Amino acid sequence: MQPVQIGIIGLGNVGEGTLTILTENAAHIETKLGFPLRVAAVCSRGIANKQLPAALDSVMKTANWHDVVNHPDVDVVVELIGGTTIAREIIDAAIANGKSVVTANKELMALAGAELWANATRARINLAMEASVAGGIPIHAVLREGISGDRINTLYGILNGTCNFILTEIETRGASFDDILAEAQLLGYAEADPSADVDGFDARSKLAILTALAFGEKIIPADIYTEGIRRVTPVDFEYAHQLHHTIRLICAARQTPQGLILSVRPSLIPQSTILASVRGAYNAVWVSGQYGADTFYYGRGAGPHPTGVAVVSDLMRVARELRSGSPERVSPFAHASLGEYKPVPIALSKSSYYLRFRVQDRPGIIAQLATALAAEGISIDAVLQLPKADWRDLPFVITVEPATEQSVRAAISRMLELNFLIEPPLAMPMELPL
Repeated sequence: MQPVQIGIIGLGNVGEGTLTILTENAAHIETKLGFPLRVAAVCSRGIANKQLPAALDSVMKTANWHDVVNHPDVDVVVELIGGTTIAREIIDAAIANGKSVVTANKELMALAGAELWANATRARINLAMEASVAGGIPIHAVLREGISGDRINTLYGILNGTCNFILTEIETRGASFDDILAEAQLLGYAEADPSADVDGFDARSKLAILTALAFGEKIIPADIYTEGIRRVTPVDFEYAHQLHHTIRLICAARQTPQGLILSVRPSLIPQSTILASVRGAYNAVWVSGQYGADTFYYGRGAGPHPTGVAVVSDLMRVARELRSGSPERVSPFAHASLGEYKPVPIALSKSSYYLRFRVQDRPGIIAQLATALAAEGISIDAVLQLPKADWRDLPFVITVEPATEQSVRAAISRMLELNFLIEPPLAMPMELPL
């Protein structure tokens, strides 16, 4: 059987990892498919300085992506440059030329994936995006096909390896956020501008995609309430441990009687839960279904080889379809069409909360904070104060019984009028995933 020809645009870490797998694992891939996958063209702005595998000596090498999209022998275009501008042009052009597309682009798929899939369907070609979320975890395939017969009620994820690395290093070493961030940048876990990771935007895009797969709703990143991890300190882990909890950046999608509530934010989770054991740069997703109950997926969230495996696996699925000639396929969003939907405002979310304060110590502080909470109908569960020598900057914690986000915010607004606070209180929900 004739090979399926591949054109790869973007030779960063994921692109190079994909090429390594396609060349070193070529015989194994052919055995599984019954025909070879062949790289016909590669594109990178710095192609002249790239060291490519010797097996690719004869393929077309270019710095112009149009050469790949217009290449007559290319059957599938692989977009690995990221972003939402040129990447969109590449995918639009590939679809217009009748070429299937494989992408790892979480930002673009979260923003316009449903539209691109509709365009691909009209062109009777495929669009595959397994590598856009959670690197080496095949969570798309799980939601799209593996547990598609279930009705999902709740999805919790740790979807950003950089944040998880930073938080677990703060937890184990007691170092500051800034020190661990600098280390993460040296190790290549964090970019020079880390805001997409540490402010939650990367995880937000991934949650938007998983929400479409799990719940069949068209969600854009701006619909999701998002907080980053910059304010989490070693003392927060000290207090969390006293409460038998830890802290992770949790991506949550919960079906409630009012509707779907979505958030990306640092949260306290019990140390006894399986998500609490996810450490370092790993990702994990826990899914609860109405019929199938609880399932859990864990693995590398990024990296050239784990993500490259996802890209190549998508290529194999698309190649099978090209060779079988079947136009009827499973949508990359697991639903024939996505509903137009706005999630329930996060203000209606209800849970217990952890409130951490930094104050200049003086008599009556607890009483004044309790008054602010009581004014919003919030009951105190516990007050924790570790011994600290500096009364001018004293951290302590109040945990409260289940309350709405709206009432907690209102109470914090009252607290901001008090003159003993060094900074605004840090509020984190206490989540209860398995």
